[in-house]
Amino acid sequence: MREIVDPAVEAYAEAHTTPPVALLADLAEETERTLELPRMMVGALEGRFLETLVFATGARCVLEIGTFSGYSSLSMASGLPPDGRIVSCDLDPVALAVARRFVAAGPHSEHIEIREGPALDTMAELDGPFDLVFIDADKTSYANYYEAVLPKLAERGLIVVDNTLWSGAVLDDTDQSADALAIRAFNDAVRSDDRVVCVQLTIRDGVTLIRRRTAEG
Repeated sequence: MREIVDPAVEAYAEAHTTPPVALLADLAEETERTLELPRMMVGALEGRFLETLVFATGARCVLEIGTFSGYSSLSMASGLPPDGRIVSCDLDPVALAVARRFVAAGPHSEHIEIREGPALDTMAELDGPFDLVFIDADKTSYANYYEAVLPKLAERGLIVVDNTLWSGAVLDDTDQSADALAIRAFNDAVRSDDRVVCVQLTIRDGVTLIRRRTAEG
C-alpha cells in the first residue's frame, strides 16, 4: 500500500495516540508474521479512530463487513456500551481462525459474533437497525454492501468505509484495475447520493463517513 500521508507525519500521529493494549499488539504481530496481505489490518491509529467513533456515537449495534484477523472488531468493542454487540462477517477461514482465537482471549468475547460466509447473505439475515457499519472488504462489492445496509441503518447511524483513497490510485487514471475502478465509482456514487451526507478523510488509506440526510440537510 502506497503511503498517502507523509510517513513521518503518520508516525508522529501514531506516537501521539494512546497505544494499543497488549492483546492488540500481539494480534498485530501475529497478523504480520502469519497471514497473507497483513496490510489489510487497520492498525493502531485507525483502530483507535474506530473505537472513538463507536464510543462517541454511543453505537450499540455494530455491523462489520470484513473481519480479517479481528483487529478492528476488538478495537470497536472497546468503545461499546455494556449492552452493545458487533456482528462481523468474512469469508477467509484462515484469518477468521486468528480472529476467533484473539476474540476468545479478550475481554469482549461476549459482545462480538463472527460469522463466516458471504457478507450479503449474512446481512440479509440481520434486521438491524445498525448504529454503525464498518465496510472493509472486497472493493468491487462496496456498492452492493452500501445499498444493502443503507435501508437498515439507524436514523442517526453511521457508515464507515475504509480504503476509499486506494493508496492515491483514485487520482491515477492510468490505473484501470477492477479495484481502482470500483472505488472511484463508489466514491462518485456516494457523493451524488441525495439520501446521504458524506465526508472523506485522509486517515491511513482513506476513510469515508456516511450518514442519512435529514430534512435540515
